[in-house]
Amino acid sequence: MEFDFEEIRCYKNEEVHEVLERLCNEKQFMKVLSTIYPLMPKDVIKKRLMTFESNYAFQKDMVYPFLQYLEANMTKGIKLNGLEKIDISTSYLYISNHRDIILDSAFLCGKFIEKNMNTVEIAIGDNLLIYPWIEDLVRLNKSFIVKRGLSARHILESSKRLSAYIAKTISENQSIWIAQREGRAKDSNDRTQESLLKMLNMFGEDSFIDNLTKLNICPLSISYEYDPCDYLKAKEMQQKRDNSCFKKNPQDDLLNIQTGVMGYKGSVVYEITGSINNELKKIALETSSRNEQITLVTELIDKRIHANYNIFVNNKIAFDAIKEGKHFTNEYSPIEKLDFERYLSLQIAKIEIENKDEAFLRVKLLEMYANPLINKLNTSPNFLEEGE
Repeated sequence: MEFDFEEIRCYKNEEVHEVLERLCNEKQFMKVLSTIYPLMPKDVIKKRLMTFESNYAFQKDMVYPFLQYLEANMTKGIKLNGLEKIDISTSYLYISNHRDIILDSAFLCGKFIEKNMNTVEIAIGDNLLIYPWIEDLVRLNKSFIVKRGLSARHILESSKRLSAYIAKTISENQSIWIAQREGRAKDSNDRTQESLLKMLNMFGEDSFIDNLTKLNICPLSISYEYDPCDYLKAKEMQQKRDNSCFKKNPQDDLLNIQTGVMGYKGSVVYEITGSINNELKKIALETSSRNEQITLVTELIDKRIHANYNIFVNNKIAFDAIKEGKHFTNEYSPIEKLDFERYLSLQIAKIEIENKDEAFLRVKLLEMYANPLINKLNTSPNFLEEGE
C-alpha cells in the first residue's frame, strides 16, 4: 500500500531555502532567534539563515551553538555513553524515556554532531505545533509529525501511515528518535506503551518479531539530575486529582517548553543500550502468541532503559524519603540532603494553584526523583549491595 507522507515528513534539503525564506518573514520566529542570539542584528541573522542548503547545515551552524550555550549554562555537562554498542554506519530506531519536550532529542542530536554522526529524525506530536511557523521550524529541524486527537477511524489510518514512514526512513539509513509513550511520564515511572509497538508493526507483512527486527530498535536511557519542569508536572497532577476533566492548554505546553529549555538541569546522561534484535529472536522462540510477544518486547525495552539510568544523589535522597528508610544514607551527606530539601521547597513555592496541597505536591516531587532508582533496583536486585 502506498502512503502520502507530504503532510508529516520532515523537509527535504531542496526545500530548505524556501522554508527559511518563509521563516525570515515571521516576526515571532525572528524574535525568538534575536533572543537566542542577542548580539547578532536581525539582518545578519536573516543573511546567515539564507546560506543554509541542508537540514544538517541548519542544525550544525544554527541550532548546535544554542545547545552548546545550554550545556555550558543550564547543565553540569551532557554525556553520551554507549557508542561502542552501535554501528555508526547503520540506522536505528532509538526508543527512549521522555523527560523534556524539546531537549531529549535536541541534546542527542547535539552529541551526534560532536561525534561527526548524522542526526536523527525526531517524532513530534502535532499538539505542540501551535503556530504554522513552529511546524516549519521543527520539520526543518528533521522532525516528522505524529497526529494526535484523531477520531477512531482516522487513528488507524494515521498509525499505518506513520508506521510506513518510520520503516521507510530506517530502510534509507536514517536513524529516528521516538519516545516510548505519548507525552512525558509525569512521575518519571517510565513505561513503554504497547500501542507504540502495535503501531510500529503495522507497516510489515511478516511476523511481529520480524517486522520489529527490520527497524533495528535501540533503547536509549536519558537521565536528568534535575527536571526544571518538575513543579509544573506536580501542579498538573494536583489539577487532575482535583478535576478529572482537567486538560492542559497550548499556553501550558509553551510554558513547559520554555521552562524545560531554559531551566537548570544539573548533569544529563544519555546511555545507548544497543540493538535488541538478538533478544527479539529469543522472544520469537519463547512464544508464538502475538499478544505475549508484545508484552515481552515492552518489558525488554523498559528493562534496558531502567537498567541504564544514571543515578544521582537526589534520586537516593528521594528514595529514602519515600521509603522512610536509610538505604542510601552512607552515600550522601547531611548537607546534600538539606540542599535537596531546600530545592523541593523552592520548587513547591513556584506553584500557584487553587487549594494548594503542599504535602501532596511534595510527595509527587519525591516520586519523580525516586522512581528512576526504584525501577533500576527492580532490574538489578544486587544494586543496594553494590553501593552504586
